[in-house]
Amino acid sequence: MSGGTAAGPLRVVVADDQELVRAGFAMILDAQPDIEVVAEAADGAEAIAAVRAHAPDVALLDIRMPGMDGLTATAEICAGTATRVIILTTFDLDAYVFEALRAGASGFLLKDVRRDDLAHAVRVVAGGDSLLSPSVTSKLIAHCTSAPAGAPLLPDPRLDSLTSRETETLRLLARGFTNPEIAATMVISEHTVKTHVSNILAKLGLRDRIQAVITAYEAGLAVPGRRDPVNSVAGASSPGSVRAAPATPLRGTPGGAEGR
Repeated sequence: MSGGTAAGPLRVVVADDQELVRAGFAMILDAQPDIEVVAEAADGAEAIAAVRAHAPDVALLDIRMPGMDGLTATAEICAGTATRVIILTTFDLDAYVFEALRAGASGFLLKDVRRDDLAHAVRVVAGGDSLLSPSVTSKLIAHCTSAPAGAPLLPDPRLDSLTSRETETLRLLARGFTNPEIAATMVISEHTVKTHVSNILAKLGLRDRIQAVITAYEAGLAVPGRRDPVNSVAGASSPGSVRAAPATPLRGTPGGAEGR
């Protein structure tokens, strides 16, 4: 997405309990010709109220705020609105990273993000893609696969609703394959791959590929380290994968530039 919508600039709510930090992010975003900060908030409750009042495209939330924190606000915003959430955190080891992704956050940024990457992240997420820094991506996979040896997996009955081809698509998706790679592996068209991904997200009730990856690993559908040598999760460079970049889009999510 190059910026803005047919109806005007991208609308953003910025929430952080530190006024100077909040104002700084708002100033950077407001300086972009295709982005408008419609409200600022000092905690999660104010962020939810601002989202309900202004229906922004993106909410930029600090994960640690007094009163209602960013995690609780993320869950409520993602459950009740179409606004997509980017979480701001000081440390990529933040204990709430995984829980916020489960709650529906579309990505994470460290607070020392460069101004250009901040604006880029808003555009990426507003366009329907998901975004993680490479360090958070690796920790997410590690978290999904950190159960002690012999520990039972978490079978997900929702997976029973998938066809065999959709199941295979999900397995490859979780292993870092791009849409073109999935198409080549399964000997199908990229359009069919996008259709499979759309069906997977709809049947499992997921917002984007991040949640699909989590679901696949938790259910044992994907196994860490199992990856054909087409490319690696960390080193993939084409749309549809986790790419090593300051702000890493996971392409192919609903409404994204690549479609599904």
